[in-house]
Amino acid sequence: MLFSILVKLHDMEYSEALKKYEELVAHFPAIQRKGKANPYTSLNGHMFSFLDKEARLSLRFSDEGQKEFMEKHNAPLSIQYGSVMRGYAVVPLDLQKDIEALKPYFAQSVAFISSLKPKPTTKKK
Repeated sequence: MLFSILVKLHDMEYSEALKKYEELVAHFPAIQRKGKANPYTSLNGHMFSFLDKEARLSLRFSDEGQKEFMEKHNAPLSIQYGSVMRGYAVVPLDLQKDIEALKPYFAQSVAFISSLKPKPTTKKK
């Protein structure tokens, strides 16, 4: 019984986090949220944000941008499946809920990804 209550609580937290993530992405018309089970955004073949299964948002920055973001917000590195995600920082929960305060960091992430050389596509035409 306790397990089912915890699962329902996590589902509520996740759905709220997903709603906030979608709201954030909607402020950037050129960016499209992708992934049904694992929501993320990408540009030119480079992923730059994602919402993990624990409802934590991670953003990708330049090395300097990542360092500044982590220091300013006491944010940890993003670790997925036991590996550190290069360039990613986990957005603190209070900032994740504040879309207006988060928009400049999302824009910074978009700008960084836009500066990278596009990855070649592997899709057949």
